[in-house]
Amino acid sequence: MSSTVKCLVWDLDNTLWQGTLLEDGEVVVDDSIRKIVIELDSRGILQSVCSRNDHDFAWARLEALGLAEYFVLPEIGWGPKSEAVRRIADTLNFALGTIAFIDDQPAERAEVTYHLPEVACYPAEAALTLTDLPEFTLARSTVDSRRRRQMYQAGFRRDTERAGYGGTDEDFLRSLGLVLRIDQATDEQLSRVEELTLRTSQMNATGVHYSDEALRGLMDDPHHDVLVASLTDRFGPHGAVGVILIEKYPDVWHLRLLATSCRVVSFGAGAVLLAWLADQAARSGAHFLADFRPTDRNRMMEIAYRFAGFDDEPCQCRGSLADPDSPDIQRLHVTPQTWDGPTTMRLDATDLTPATR
Repeated sequence: MSSTVKCLVWDLDNTLWQGTLLEDGEVVVDDSIRKIVIELDSRGILQSVCSRNDHDFAWARLEALGLAEYFVLPEIGWGPKSEAVRRIADTLNFALGTIAFIDDQPAERAEVTYHLPEVACYPAEAALTLTDLPEFTLARSTVDSRRRRQMYQAGFRRDTERAGYGGTDEDFLRSLGLVLRIDQATDEQLSRVEELTLRTSQMNATGVHYSDEALRGLMDDPHHDVLVASLTDRFGPHGAVGVILIEKYPDVWHLRLLATSCRVVSFGAGAVLLAWLADQAARSGAHFLADFRPTDRNRMMEIAYRFAGFDDEPCQCRGSLADPDSPDIQRLHVTPQTWDGPTTMRLDATDLTPATR
């Protein structure tokens, strides 16, 4: 398996715990398995449950074992496990290739593999080796990765409130007290920036993944800014949700990379970032070019660019830049306009205009 696992889905009977709940009642979890669950959680890998059991009985046992808090979107019932795994992936908005499934029953693993061939399946006896496998190993641990589960759980509470909200979507966003902060990347933030470019495919404008070393080199380049966007609201922090790599010259600004977390698409964070960048370019008297490479997963990013006014029209400013590194990269253009700011969130952003640089 080559993809980094974002979510591991556990079977319960004879996999997470020892024994069959409906037969044995007092099933137990071995300390070694408990340590695996806690370690995966600390690495920012979400975990869920897919089990043939009575939901209330099984969830009560997980709570009694002190493990319920570690699992999101539990699927405990009697339907096909492939359907349950797909629902988990869809709700998380994760590609199936980033989902893993562990079960002691070969037939259950085969059923998931048949319907969801992208999902990696592991036998129960592999549980103790998961943390040694490359797909479950992050290059480094970050503040955001260590609290990823809590951020998703806050997101589910936020979604529940949104579903019951009686006003417009715009009014609901205002009610959240959203604050979007945009800063120059720091040494401490760089690991999260690298992680974001590695984990984000749907909202990565070019599909390019920048290493820590490459980003550090660009931070020291006077023509480049490496920026990090973070979002908070009254439910808590969303963490770092966007990374921007921009190359700046007097007559043209070149957006080499914009990657945002899929979790904040519905909050309009990507549109705000593009509008803010265009505003900064306009105030600097520069045209604005953005690299975009279409992939099978980033259609939403293309829509965001087009909605922001980017097009393929010719402009003499294009001659200020070297040709794209790859022939499949499109270089989109906009003549930027100044902007009054967002209406659904507070923006706290660094100033990129030359007067302050």
